[in-house]
Amino acid sequence: MAFLKTQGRTKERFSLLLLDLEEYYFEQHTAYHVTTSSNKEKKVRGSLKVCSRSIIFDPEDLAEPILKITLRDCKKIEFLDRENNPFHEPRPSAISILCVQVIYIKESNVIAPYRNERGAKNETFQLEGWSKTEDVVQTLLQLHRASCLEKLGDQTAMIAANLQSRLARSFFDKNCFQSVGEKPHMECAVEMVMPLVSNPGNVCITDESLYFQPLNGYPEQVIQIQLHRVRRIYKRRHGLRPLGLEVFCTENDFCSDIYLKFYKTADRDEIYYYMATFLENHVTEHTAESYMLQWQRGHLSNYQYLLHLNNLADRSCNNLSQYPVFPWVINDYASDRLDLTNAATFRDLNKPVGALNQERLDQLLARYRGMPEPRFMYGSHYSSPGYVLFYLVRVAPEHMLCLQNGRYDHADRMFNSIGDTWKNCLEGATDFKELIPEFYGNDCGFLENKLRLGLGRRQNGSLVGDVVLPPWASDSRDFLQKHRTALESQYVSEHLHQWIDLVFGFKQRGGEAIAAHNVFHPLTYEGGIDCDSIEDPDQRIAMLTQILEFGQTPKQLFTTPHPQRITPRFQNITRSPSSNSPVSDLSPASQSEDSSFEDLTEESRKLAWANMGNLKPISSHKIHKEAVTGIAVSLDGSAIFSTSQDTTLKMFSKELKDFQRSMSFSNMALSSCLMLADGKTVVCSSWDNHVYFYSIPFGRRQDTLMGHDDAVSKMCWFDDRLYTASWDSTVKVWLCASDGSSSHKRSQFQLLAELEHDAGVNTIGLNPAGTLLVSGCKDGAVTIWDTSGYTTLQQIHCHTGSIHHMAFSPDSRHVLSVGADSCMKVTDVQTGMVISTVKAVEEQRCFCWDGNLVLCGGQSGDLLLWDLLSNTVIQRIPAHSGAVTAMWMSELCSTVITGGNDRQIVLWKLLS
Repeated sequence: MAFLKTQGRTKERFSLLLLDLEEYYFEQHTAYHVTTSSNKEKKVRGSLKVCSRSIIFDPEDLAEPILKITLRDCKKIEFLDRENNPFHEPRPSAISILCVQVIYIKESNVIAPYRNERGAKNETFQLEGWSKTEDVVQTLLQLHRASCLEKLGDQTAMIAANLQSRLARSFFDKNCFQSVGEKPHMECAVEMVMPLVSNPGNVCITDESLYFQPLNGYPEQVIQIQLHRVRRIYKRRHGLRPLGLEVFCTENDFCSDIYLKFYKTADRDEIYYYMATFLENHVTEHTAESYMLQWQRGHLSNYQYLLHLNNLADRSCNNLSQYPVFPWVINDYASDRLDLTNAATFRDLNKPVGALNQERLDQLLARYRGMPEPRFMYGSHYSSPGYVLFYLVRVAPEHMLCLQNGRYDHADRMFNSIGDTWKNCLEGATDFKELIPEFYGNDCGFLENKLRLGLGRRQNGSLVGDVVLPPWASDSRDFLQKHRTALESQYVSEHLHQWIDLVFGFKQRGGEAIAAHNVFHPLTYEGGIDCDSIEDPDQRIAMLTQILEFGQTPKQLFTTPHPQRITPRFQNITRSPSSNSPVSDLSPASQSEDSSFEDLTEESRKLAWANMGNLKPISSHKIHKEAVTGIAVSLDGSAIFSTSQDTTLKMFSKELKDFQRSMSFSNMALSSCLMLADGKTVVCSSWDNHVYFYSIPFGRRQDTLMGHDDAVSKMCWFDDRLYTASWDSTVKVWLCASDGSSSHKRSQFQLLAELEHDAGVNTIGLNPAGTLLVSGCKDGAVTIWDTSGYTTLQQIHCHTGSIHHMAFSPDSRHVLSVGADSCMKVTDVQTGMVISTVKAVEEQRCFCWDGNLVLCGGQSGDLLLWDLLSNTVIQRIPAHSGAVTAMWMSELCSTVITGGNDRQIVLWKLLS
């Protein structure tokens, strides 16, 4: 398996995957981590790694965790001079680091999500080679200055200068030559590329071998490839530039022996042509056409041919943005027996995944026709780093942790079932992914949780373990064998050329792509944008990162229709030797009642949204003197709380159909309210810069948080953490722990983080898991934050006016925002790309959505039910006589409450 091959060079616990993306590992020093407890000093021996954006300490004792301190979290780095006190033992010089966060990795030597420990910490390290301590401190201070620069472009430039300085001072050590008679041809600085990481060093090519010597000596001092063993070499695009070179010592393996990124195209080309000249006498050079002829005549299997096409099209297992792509070929993951003689068993290879469901395609085409240029049909790609690791997390958990900032994805979004994954590819609004070569290989490890990873617990209570297989597969080996048999079957052999036309051929671009419903976002195509033409370095880096994370379309190999394979027509080519294997052990009877309840709840939500057009008003009540700004409901649904610009919080009884309480905290408007999980406290935000906690049982204000320098506009709550947004251009995160008394008074408010913005913040929202926060500003900017470290993941200026409201989709993959520009925008969380824009006839002020359908409250006072796939209003429902300003929806989506400028609250019910 590709990942295991690159990992096999080292048995160390440390890995480059512990670094941040685009980070370099520079040097290591044997050192001691010194801690003091109860006046006792403890020293742990290990390796101190100096990286471009962090410091990593890898202890020799496997029971001790690896420590990572990002340089941007360091407040002070200083050199502690050696002590020579005649009355005490000499104390060696040391490195003292004052930081605000330490990340603990592989605790108890277990691969698991990282643990971030925040708070002021002072860490001390003593080098075994005392004399180097001051030099190491100076290096760290220089890198710390780079990490603290405001602009990402300036950070990158300063780190690149440091790297080039190191490379300029290093040379390939010719003592590493295998033979004294070797004649060097050339050497230059390069980076060895592996999935998600790269390692700088020097390459040297001789008349006998290609050598790579890492700058840091990791994973070994030198890597040698003898030229007589080389079978294939490919030029590669890396970071959209012609700088890559990949070398294979096997004919049919899709994992290379080394992938190098050069700093100059001329250096890459010189080594390529030198190797090509050497290989002329040993290896026949193949083109796409020569492979096609071999395949057409049956000399190559479908699997081998697809591997060769992927290689020629710049796909590499070392580059997750351009990982080899293979098709789904089976359509039946539900039957007890796999019938490969039945055409209905197979997927239609003449269509891309997004066009396999006609109903979904019609909606996508309706949206496509209403788009401004450049138009695209699919807002996500069929291959991306996230999708590759979705499939491979069980064998590449450290890659997933690296990609996702030390966390796994939510358990219910993991690769749990092959059948469910295929179903989502057919029905999901934004899921169009294809497969990877591992699904047709011999190693079934990616389907089994052999490492016993703690990948999380699903909502139905079950732990994420092995992938659930189709009933026709007795085990994972049987699944792969039958899957490979299906790939080589007569049906697929007769139709594979149609899929090749879509992915590598003439239907990839232009009018043929439009006719085949095969148009993806322009940035995914080679030459779609020239990053070098973007002058601002910050924008250039952001654009490049967005392109690489989103996924890329393969290089186009054919510009005319691909010929069909010449196949003999006989039956037994499609017969599987174990087609009557027993049904999988997993049966509905083995699932828990929680699973049934969860499935029922999800089905109820889907049914509710499918019938949202049947929403009917039950009652309306004018209980405020000015516009309603927020709505919260008690846990039992008996009481409705609403805030208003009239300064009051009011409690309305559904049973009595009248308001029971009215509370005023100040003479300024209240802007929002929320109900805490205890069901006993309502929190209100105010234009007077304060947040008020109201106790329902005691009927009085129990606490006041003086939080901001301007009006508090919106709040969110998750696990004792309160998020407050304000027009003072900040979002603040507070730990609001209860003191445990019967009054439920909060004993203290601890400020955990202050998130700065360029303009006043109008609205915020949390994803269901509380791991992501989104904020919307008066200047139209949308910012997505990681709540574990309060770092910015994406910032997009997607509206031309103030943002009114925004929310994550239930699966946390997208954010919907509405603003004063009358636009509704859907932003992809992972890439930061705006994948859908709807221009409405009026401003939308608030909404609830299920990821596809949106129930909006408009400026006119009507409720509008939007279908985002087709960008159309399904239904307009009269609601208020002024703008709809607040909306609440029950968990099962069957009850809605709205508030408006007309000072009314309206209760709605979904009628069957």
